[in-house]
Amino acid sequence: MREHKEFIQKLADCASACQYCADQCLNEDDIAMMVDCIRTDRDCADSCIQAINFVSRQSQHVREAIEFCQKLCKECGDECAQHKMDHCQACAKACRACEEACESYLNIHA
Repeated sequence: MREHKEFIQKLADCASACQYCADQCLNEDDIAMMVDCIRTDRDCADSCIQAINFVSRQSQHVREAIEFCQKLCKECGDECAQHKMDHCQACAKACRACEEACESYLNIHA
């Protein structure tokens, strides 16, 4: 159960970083440049929350949820890493950590 708590915390940290990044992107001078980042942040946050729910209730579809979350964490991490703003860099870091946590979870629960 401990690995679930740690994994859920990584998912929650990523969701939080993504929500914060999306919100901060709305305050950037060139918001049009940030549209893809905002959308990717929101998608990633939603997938992390969904994964938390699936893991918590031991859904029969947890593997698919985690695989999808891992995919979106990679996409979001890649997108945010392109931007120099602190909130984007912090989000990219959280996404990378979550992506790795998803990989570990999938390997353990193969």
